[in-house]
Amino acid sequence: MSTATLPVETSDPINARILGVSEDKIQGFQPDPLSEIAKKSGVDLPVVTERIAAMLRAGTIRRVRQTLMATNLARGSLVAWQVPEEKLAAAFDYLFQQDPFSGHVVIRSTDAGINSTKYRLWTTVKVPQGYSMARHCDFLMKQTGAISYRLMPANRLFALGVGHVRRRGMEPGSKSDELAEVLDTKIVELSDLEWRVLMSLKREFSPEELKPDLWQPRATEAGVPLSTFLDVAAGLNARGVIGRFSTFLEHVKPNSSGERVTKFNALFHWAVPTGREIEAGREIGRFHIMTHAYWREGGPEFFNVNVMGVAHGTDKTLVLAHKKAIDEHLASIGIPVSYTNVFWGGRSEIKPSEISPIAYREWCKRVGIEVEEMKEPR
Repeated sequence: MSTATLPVETSDPINARILGVSEDKIQGFQPDPLSEIAKKSGVDLPVVTERIAAMLRAGTIRRVRQTLMATNLARGSLVAWQVPEEKLAAAFDYLFQQDPFSGHVVIRSTDAGINSTKYRLWTTVKVPQGYSMARHCDFLMKQTGAISYRLMPANRLFALGVGHVRRRGMEPGSKSDELAEVLDTKIVELSDLEWRVLMSLKREFSPEELKPDLWQPRATEAGVPLSTFLDVAAGLNARGVIGRFSTFLEHVKPNSSGERVTKFNALFHWAVPTGREIEAGREIGRFHIMTHAYWREGGPEFFNVNVMGVAHGTDKTLVLAHKKAIDEHLASIGIPVSYTNVFWGGRSEIKPSEISPIAYREWCKRVGIEVEEMKEPR
């Protein structure tokens, strides 16, 4: 079959088998990730390679890259922005297009008539080690005309994996027998060599780069022999800063064939008693529908929410049924919830956040800020 006629829909049976693995099942650093996808999916390696490349060219797959545990490499936070309605679209565009350190950019709403709905714009932000998230967001606030913002850094992570194709048709209440692992957010310091390897490691792959000797060109780019590149990457993996090798699908927007992988992006909020955040997070993270779950402090603006999570689906009623199952589980094991809510995603864009100190210094120069002004106060 010529590459021009290869199926690129996620519903194609072979593509679905590949994506069921490649979205979030290739954990850590793998010297040969494409072979790992082939092994776990039961699809021959040449077919895996040509299908992923075809879906990437068609836009079914948004990007292919090695992810990092960026929470361990740079200070990061979920940010809720209060922006005047007439400036909302321009602020969205600025944060997505002009700020390399903003990742997810989403306009959210809630069905509940609460004061928190004034925070319509939600982003993630990361700043490299030594720089201040607050100072960075103060700068962004001036550029966008935002009135205020709320930083909600993650204290712990309990779930981190997408797998939209794998989650299709999942029954509400489906969960692991084991509690979710607790992932720390302690910052890891890297050497110059480790940063060089890491920057090449994380760059997105073009369709033409998807070939058996995947890492050799990246080693050349980093200026080191392949053996050194693989050793450094393995060391970074052992230190817990490597995420997964992943194919990312479009979350909400239709892909090139008009197919929607998901339609509803839900940010769940729970306020549990102080001191029980990790217990509750591990229980919530057990549920297979959760792509993310974390301990974040929402503060009084969000009724002291302290556990949050994200789920996706094509049917709003079904997404709410998944949340109801989680709520009922928490009640059944004696974890009280004083407040809960769902913030639905509307317009959204996602890009990897830059985390390199070198890139931050270059950005400061480009926007006319003194680097020292953006550093964490001593």
